[in-house]
Amino acid sequence: MRKINFILLMLLLVGTAATAQNKAKAFNADNYASFGEKFKVNRVYNKAEMMKKYKKLKKGDTLVVQFESTIKSVCKKKGCWMKMELAGDDKSFVKFKDYAFFVPLNADNSEAIVYGKAFVDVESVEELRHYAKDAGKSKEEIEKITKPETTYAFMADGVYIKK
Repeated sequence: MRKINFILLMLLLVGTAATAQNKAKAFNADNYASFGEKFKVNRVYNKAEMMKKYKKLKKGDTLVVQFESTIKSVCKKKGCWMKMELAGDDKSFVKFKDYAFFVPLNADNSEAIVYGKAFVDVESVEELRHYAKDAGKSKEEIEKITKPETTYAFMADGVYIKK
């Protein structure tokens, strides 16, 4: 019985590793524009898996990961941040390490893979209004922001955006 359980466990582990390797092998850098640090694509989480990871984080925790999703919006002034889709209506607010690189202003609705640190953060009303202004929101929309917000934050070392 122990041998059967061991064999089943090994098959499960090999299957999981093969799936992760297939994702890495499927990545073709020629199909992506690179921003920031180039990184080896290996274990990439999808938006649902990433949401599960965020749900387990507490303020002060960080998790180094790669995840792939759709860019929902980009800073319209410089491309200095973007919001990426997570499961449900949630989004991850992605900034770029050391403010060292930006993404194209027209990257909305593009597929992207980000590499860096995921964490939970609380954005102040002032920061939220600043980001709303960067996103091109109206004065009325900006003034409706009156409470701090807990965000699923991400500090990206590198980004690949599908061409």
